[in-house]
Formats: sequence, C-alpha cells, structure tokens
Amino acid sequence: MSARRQILIVEDDAALRATLTEQILSGGEFSADAAASAAEAEAKLASPGARYDAILLDVELPDADGREFCAKLRRTGQRMPVIMVTGADAEQDVIRGLDAGANDYLAKPYRLPELLARVRAQLRVYDISEDASFLIGPYIFRPSIRLLQETARNRKVRLTDKESAILKFLYRAGGKSVPRPVLLNEVWNYSSSVSTHTLETHVYRLRQKLEIDPAQPRLLLTAQGGYRLDAGVFEVASR
Repeated sequence: MSARRQILIVEDDAALRATLTEQILSGGEFSADAAASAAEAEAKLASPGARYDAILLDVELPDADGREFCAKLRRTGQRMPVIMVTGADAEQDVIRGLDAGANDYLAKPYRLPELLARVRAQLRVYDISEDASFLIGPYIFRPSIRLLQETARNRKVRLTDKESAILKFLYRAGGKSVPRPVLLNEVWNYSSSVSTHTLETHVYRLRQKLEIDPAQPRLLLTAQGGYRLDAGVFEVASR
C-alpha cells in the first residue's frame, strides 16, 4: 500500500478546522494534521521528522497574515504546494496571495471535491518538479539529487540515475505492481540492448541500499511479473 500524502491545515476557526480535517481523512486518500496559528504551523513544520506534502492556509490567522506567512515559508526553503483558503476573493487579494508564493487560491465557501481536486492538481505539478520529495518507509526520497535521507539516523544514501528512476516510477505507481517490460521501457527509454537481467541487477543493488534485510525485502517487492513499492512501510532498525 502506498503512503498517504500528508496535508497541513492552517485554520484558526476550530469548528472549520475539525470539519475539514475529518472530511480529508474520511476519503482515505490523504492524511491530515492541523494548526490553529502561524506559530503552531511553523512549530509543526520544524519538528523532527516532519514532512508535509501540501498546506491549506487561511489568510486571516490570529498571529499573522497568511500571505506574509506563505512568503516566509518560501524564504526558508519550504517548496511544497500551498493553497490559500479565504473569504477574501477580490482580484487584488488573489494577486497578493499568488505573489506571496501560493500555488492556488480558493475562496470560501468551497466544496470539498473541488478543494481536493486542486490539491491533487498541485501535487501532480510538484511531483515532476525539481523540488519534489517523497516519503518511502523511513526515507525522504529526493529524485532531483538522487538521494535517500533517513532523518531519524541522520543517514544519507546516494543513488545512481537508473536506481533513482526505478524508485520514482514505482512510487508513482501508487503501490501497484509494475511489469518488468514497463520498467525497462520507462527507465531505459525502449532500448533494445537492455535485458531483464539488467533491471534485476539494478533492483538487487537498490535493495542493498533500501532494505534492512535485502534477502527479505519489505519496501521494494517482487510481484506479478514485476515489482512494486510499499512506501507505507516504516521501520527503523539497527543494521
């Protein structure tokens, strides 16, 4: 099963915050965390091991203007999608939000399906950007620099171009099995000189880097004539 994407909801209205959190969780597609202020959101973002895939940000917070907070996030290197949610929907308000670094701007009242569709759309754009990072078991995977980072143990694992491409494609398959011919075609660009043995060798080496016990893999699994990634497995153990 693929790990659910984590959304941080920054909303000072307690009732709305609770309702939105419950609605997002009920679909089973996303995980949700919530903050009532900019200070609380900043603390959550800075906590050890914290990782959020997207932020839903209210403009009117008790301790900050959401647009200024968004600009601060961008200055400090936070690159995940930010969708501003507010009752102020005049053209100038939208422009100010986008200029502050927001990816999208949604006016209240809104419908949950539209909100989730906007989140999905922004995540699709983010996933193919240079800023993208993905949670795979105990690792943060940064494909643009071919790096696995295990924050709990302050450990970094370098990947080759092909290893990174294999891992990225399997992650985007959402936990489904990917046949070997599909992986060969996608990673090696339909090269007729590449054999299944080449893929198996790369998977073997990738498991040596990923798995606690490569002989009994829990993340990169063999399944149905191919491979699948169980990104939701989280285990930190001594090696």
